[in-house]
Amino acid sequence: MNTAVIIIIVANVIVSFKGFKDRGFFEKYKFQIGPIVKGERIRLFSSGFLHVDQSHLFFNMLTLYFFADPVIRYIGVPKFLAVYFGSLLAGSIFALSFHKKEPYYSAVGASGAVMGVLYAAIMLNPGMNLYMFFIPIPIPAYVFGVGYLLYSIFGMKKQWGNIGHSAHIGGAIGGYVLSIIFYPSILMNNKLIVILLAVPIILMFIFKDKLERN
Repeated sequence: MNTAVIIIIVANVIVSFKGFKDRGFFEKYKFQIGPIVKGERIRLFSSGFLHVDQSHLFFNMLTLYFFADPVIRYIGVPKFLAVYFGSLLAGSIFALSFHKKEPYYSAVGASGAVMGVLYAAIMLNPGMNLYMFFIPIPIPAYVFGVGYLLYSIFGMKKQWGNIGHSAHIGGAIGGYVLSIIFYPSILMNNKLIVILLAVPIILMFIFKDKLERN
């Protein structure tokens, strides 16, 4: 595992465990619309290192562990870091835009950043397969990517579970756009995958007004 990935995982573990033990710290740095609108912009970034509990932390870091190296192999460490942190901020900014009328809406987690890395890995290596827990059948990564983003779009509208669906979507968009910027040849080499992964993103923007809560 690359040193940069180890540092990111360690940072997430340290900050998350601080938040587990110190509720004041957690409340001060979590994503929350009201304080962010009032100027506490650090929350857009800091919330990406906090997690609800150990299982939330574990699954985000496990996903990062599996998909970071394929991205690094294609675009290198500096651009991987740009994808990670760019997707983190894209997730936060999208969540801020979508929930702007909900001052008490809050969220934490590296899911936006990790989703961006996942999308980048699929864009750069469309032939990869995923094995889901308890399902011994390989699933094409692009099928998972499209399916999960559609799930997040509907989950965002229906408020399914205690999940930051909007951050997932923003992170995926960040990973999608940055992959094209950093590795533009995928527009020719992986054209079909680029189009397939763009479909749910385009649909989301078309129906964004209908998805937003009044």
